[in-house]
Amino acid sequence: MTTKGNISVHTENIFPIIKKFLYSDHEIFLRELVSNAVDATQKLKTLSSSGEAKGELGDLKILVKLDTEAKTLHIIDSGIGMTEEEVGKYINQLAFSSAEEFLDKYKDKGAQVIGHFGLGFYSAFMVAHQVEIITKSYKEDAPAVKWSCDGSTSYEISASDKTERGTEVILHFAEDSLEFNDSFRIKGILEKYCKFLPVEIEYEEKVINNPAPLWTKAPSECTKEDYENFYKELYPFSETPLFWIHLNVDYPFKLTGILYFPKIKNDFEPQKNKIQLYSNQVFVTDSVQEIVPEFLMLLQGVIDSPDIPLNVSRSYLQSDSNVKKINSHITKKVADKLEEIFKADRTEFNNKWESIGLFVKYGMITDEKFYDRASKFCLLQNKAKELFTLEEYKEKVSATQTDKDNKIVYLYTNDLKAHDSFCQTAEKRGYDVILMDGPLDNHFISNIEHKLENTTWKRVDSESIDKLIDKDIKTESVLSEAEQSSLKESFEKQFGAAGKFKFETEALAPDDHFLTLIKPEWERRMADMQKMQGMSMFGAFPESWNVVLNTNHDLARKLVKLDDAEKTPVLQQAFDLAKLSQNLLHGEELTNFIQRNYDRLK
Repeated sequence: MTTKGNISVHTENIFPIIKKFLYSDHEIFLRELVSNAVDATQKLKTLSSSGEAKGELGDLKILVKLDTEAKTLHIIDSGIGMTEEEVGKYINQLAFSSAEEFLDKYKDKGAQVIGHFGLGFYSAFMVAHQVEIITKSYKEDAPAVKWSCDGSTSYEISASDKTERGTEVILHFAEDSLEFNDSFRIKGILEKYCKFLPVEIEYEEKVINNPAPLWTKAPSECTKEDYENFYKELYPFSETPLFWIHLNVDYPFKLTGILYFPKIKNDFEPQKNKIQLYSNQVFVTDSVQEIVPEFLMLLQGVIDSPDIPLNVSRSYLQSDSNVKKINSHITKKVADKLEEIFKADRTEFNNKWESIGLFVKYGMITDEKFYDRASKFCLLQNKAKELFTLEEYKEKVSATQTDKDNKIVYLYTNDLKAHDSFCQTAEKRGYDVILMDGPLDNHFISNIEHKLENTTWKRVDSESIDKLIDKDIKTESVLSEAEQSSLKESFEKQFGAAGKFKFETEALAPDDHFLTLIKPEWERRMADMQKMQGMSMFGAFPESWNVVLNTNHDLARKLVKLDDAEKTPVLQQAFDLAKLSQNLLHGEELTNFIQRNYDRLK
């Protein structure tokens, strides 16, 4: 007997709109249908364990078959199946979720069901002009049923000769969706969305999934080798990770997963191996910026939470309380893990710092709670490649690098080669220099400078040595005030016309450089920030340099005794050397400088 009727559409779910706009990505249809098959299988297991389903369960493998000639796709399970009444209730009444009803009934019996909505099945009509369901319930004496619909609100239900328990869904591909009538396309979708579904899925006579991924096991059951092998399963071509965090939370939300710390290079590369989000082992997305804190996007791995629906908007994720709790929990677990390694084995932590330093600094810049925790184990590396915590470094330099205002001055370089002479001058004074050459270090310095009490950071080439750490100690000049003024005027007359260089005299140690080119700290920071962010807001701002003339240098004493004609080549050579030290000698000026020095060798 054949029954005909109309699908009961709830007013908030209009069928034609669902057919066209249910999901932005049409390939989702296969995830939904396979997930439904998994649900049916999991329901059967629950009923069998409670004694409501009699007999042997048999092989519960889900089969996916593509017939390219017939242009059909078959999803076959041996799960709970449906009676004719259930087909009418769950299929014909759109948006009535059988999964929700089943969970409510068996919530105390450990039922694990993926679907929490009633629209998933109808995603089939995004790619099919006709869909058939052939199903037989686990209930004894329940006849098999065939349901068919052509994408309109009309359907047919008739008897079927199916003899085995379970459901087969058959999709007849529409002409505008024949891209899915391709074996490689179907395989790719299955591997993307169904790789870790909890029931075996067979396609082209091969099981394509791992039904028991490592994150579903208790951490106590997993070995180092297990974690490393699973990482290779996720990211086959990546280096072995540094370490990992196994998430396993039951309350106040459900969350499992494994986050890996990859070997992060000292730059930002496009993130190809992203964190993957699952809901009950169904792949949802690898765009997890609303769930995972921004700085943790440098990590890799999986997180799985049934408390996050499969299909949600970004605005939902941004406002959902569970998402916010998960975000905070992950941040805490990461900080806990890093602090645990730091306390348990400082040597191991130091060895890993080159790979995790960028990540830790990123977290401290972007997350206040993480900053509070990470400030205990964030490390600074000096020019000698020694590593110190913030507190340790403060103790190291406070005695020698405290200025007249009682501020501890942290000297740093972002280019050891370019600043070698400046570093050597600082070291002669007994000062220490920190290496800050990472892509985030400008931001990090600005961030941390405001949080560390009574400290200031200065790049080692941003002032003359005695002004970098001003101890209010005056050094007498061997030149008279008139001689100092004359020396300064000579340089200004020859090189100061463009206004780019501002000359000043200072009585430094005799073995300090005669001329030192200095870019003011605030201007240098703005320029560095601008360069990093690709901004041009200061593009019209004239570049300026302070030129410090050391009046205690032997050359200063020599120059004041020369007449103007004798001074000119000496001033030119000294100024070119100073510009060369700051990589400011280019083009014709550099060519002339080289030629001039070759001529002196003749």
